[in-house]
Amino acid sequence: MAAAATCGAGAGSLRSVAAAAAVDRSSATSFQRKGPRAGDADGRGPRLVSIAGTRPSVRNGQLLVSTGLPALDQLLGGGVAVGTVLLIEEDKYCTYAPLLLKCFLAEGVVCGHPLLLASAREPPARLVQELPAPLLDGSYKKELDQDGCSHPAADAKVQMKIAWRYQLLPRKEVGPVSSRFGHYYDISKKMPQELLETAQWHGFFLPEKMSSPPTAEPCHLTHGYSKLLEFIKKIISEEGVDGSNPQKKQKNILRIGIQSLGSPLWGDDVCCAETCEHSHSLTKFLYVLRGLVRASLSACVVTVPTHLIQNKAITARVTNLSDTVVALESFVGLQREINPLYKDYHGLIHIRQIPRLNNLICDESDVKDLAFKLKRKLFTIERLRLPPDLSDTVSREGKQDVAASAARPGPCRSALAAGEPHLDF
Repeated sequence: MAAAATCGAGAGSLRSVAAAAAVDRSSATSFQRKGPRAGDADGRGPRLVSIAGTRPSVRNGQLLVSTGLPALDQLLGGGVAVGTVLLIEEDKYCTYAPLLLKCFLAEGVVCGHPLLLASAREPPARLVQELPAPLLDGSYKKELDQDGCSHPAADAKVQMKIAWRYQLLPRKEVGPVSSRFGHYYDISKKMPQELLETAQWHGFFLPEKMSSPPTAEPCHLTHGYSKLLEFIKKIISEEGVDGSNPQKKQKNILRIGIQSLGSPLWGDDVCCAETCEHSHSLTKFLYVLRGLVRASLSACVVTVPTHLIQNKAITARVTNLSDTVVALESFVGLQREINPLYKDYHGLIHIRQIPRLNNLICDESDVKDLAFKLKRKLFTIERLRLPPDLSDTVSREGKQDVAASAARPGPCRSALAAGEPHLDF
C-alpha cells in the first residue's frame, strides 16, 4: 500500500510538472530564435536574394525594383514586385506613356539589369538611344529646388487666403521623395554613350520578325504574339533568370518592356471593331506572359492603348490579367487644357490596381486626386490641388441664371422686381 501510494504520488507529481511545462510553453513569447534546420550548414534559414537595384518590400518581403520614378514607386508600395506585370494605359496621343517606359528601362541600365525591349512601332535600338540621362551626382536636388515653388513670401500669401482649419491639416506630397532606391532622370537629355555601352539589352522589332513565314499559331495567337513569346522564353533561358533551371550565372533581374501592345501594328484587331476575329488573342498572350514572368526573376512593363479598344469587356480582361494598372489621362486636346484651374499640370494619373500577391483580390489605391506634369527636366507626380473659391458674391454663372430668371415671365418675376432675394434650391 505504501509502495502504491508512493507510485501514485510520483505519477501525480509528473502530471503536475507536465501541466506546468505546458503552461510555460503557452505563455512563452513566439519571438524565439529558430534552431538549426536540416540542410543548413551554418544553422541559418534561407535569406532573400541580394541583387543590385532591388530591395525587399516592408509589407510582404517580396523583392522590388524601381520604376525609374521615385514618386510612382511610393504610390505602388515601394516599386514593382519581381515576377509581376505592370500595365500602363496610354494617354490619347501616346505622349507620356513612352516616358514612363523609358525611365523603367533607364533604371535597369543604371542598376546593371539586362533589358528586353519589344516594339512594333520603332526599332528598339532607337528607343535605347533615347533613354533619359540619370542624375547621379546629387544634382537632382538642385533641379527639384529650382523647379519647386518654394518662395516664403508666396507661401505666406497663400496661408493668409486659406482657412485656418485647412492650415492645421498635414500637407502630403506624393513626389518627389528623398528615397535613394530609385534614381531621377533628366528627360531633356539623353543617356551618355559610355553608359549605354555597358548596357546589356535584347531587342524585338516585329517587322523584322515577320519575314519568316507564319506557321500554325498555338492557342489561336497572332503571328506577332507567338513570335514575341518565343523570344521572351529564349532570353529568359539565356540570361539564366529562369527559376525552374539551376542558375548558371550571377543572379540578376531581367526587365521586360513592351510598347503599345494590342495596337493594329501587332496584327491584332481589337482596336478596329467591337466584334473582332482575334478577340482572345491579346488576353491569351497576357496570360502566358504572366506565367513566364511569375516563374523567373523578371519584371515586365507593358503599355496598351486601352482608349482604342472598342470592346470594353476585353479591356476588363486585360486589366484582370495584369498585376498593377496605371492609367494616364492627358489634357492635350481636352477642355481642361485651356482651363486655368489645370494650368500647372499636364494630365491626371490613376492608380487603378495594386497587386496583392498570393491573394485572389487586388488592392486599390486610397489616393485618387493625382496629377503629373513635365517640369524643365523632371517628370513629377503630385497631389492635384485646385485654388479655393475666395469670392463671397454670386459667381458669373449664377448672375446669368438670375438675369435669365428675371427676364422669364412667371410668378418669380414680380418677386425679383420687388427686390426680394433670389432663392436658389
